Amino acid sequence: MIRRLNKDDHDKCFAFLRLQAAENLFIIGDIEAYGYDQDFQKIWGEFDENEELMAVLLKYEENYIPFAVGDFNAEGFATIMKSDQNFKMMSGLKAVTEKIEPFVTERLKRKRETYYAKCTSLNDELAETIESTEVRQATPDDAETLVALLQSIPEFSDSTITVDRKRRGLEDGVSRTFFIKDKDKMVSTASTTAENSFSAMVVGVATLEGYKKKGYATQCVVSLCRQLLNEGKDLCLFYDNPNAGAIYKRIGFEDIGFWMMYTFEDAV
Repeated sequence: MIRRLNKDDHDKCFAFLRLQAAENLFIIGDIEAYGYDQDFQKIWGEFDENEELMAVLLKYEENYIPFAVGDFNAEGFATIMKSDQNFKMMSGLKAVTEKIEPFVTERLKRKRETYYAKCTSLNDELAETIESTEVRQATPDDAETLVALLQSIPEFSDSTITVDRKRRGLEDGVSRTFFIKDKDKMVSTASTTAENSFSAMVVGVATLEGYKKKGYATQCVVSLCRQLLNEGKDLCLFYDNPNAGAIYKRIGFEDIGFWMMYTFEDAV
């Protein structure tokens, strides 16, 4: 049976989602931030005959994120999405989204697959060799310099990050950033986003040209991960570059699957 969830379902919902906290980073974060009763956000759950949760579907604006352990009513979730005139995106673990995909292909515009990796502990041998004395944690006052660094790097030229958004994330605690300076120039950085009670997403790992292959980005990521792991949080990230993946695995990340992002045509 599939039905809308509400605040009375919260304990059961979070017990289910925490089984794979890093994989459910976005769902957990959105529920913590906005709850169950918003026009732009809704959550459904599928229950078995014993009233135990089998699957969850979150709608945030036009995006839907499903999660399930084992078999679930994929067609039922697809029906919910297709009945929403604003439905434009679906994202989630490939093992889950691939079961829904056959029921939503008529409006599919494009899809993208990336590796999804999780870190629950640092590689002790590597962490001990990392000199992190140069690494500093950013404050809201560093937002302008951080955004300027990212915008100067080609891989981030299409980023929608703004100084106001970066500053707000640092102020509100949903994001944190570490960086390295060479004299007065910021040259490397790594950040989190979508932090919640159990996990956080690593993003914005970047180094200026001319400062690469010095281990700076690795130092920033290790410092970031060490702080969050000490708080009992898991780290996760997306990557599609095997070379970057090799570096993350040396730090302590392990592949946990593929993350899919689907874009759909507007409803006629």
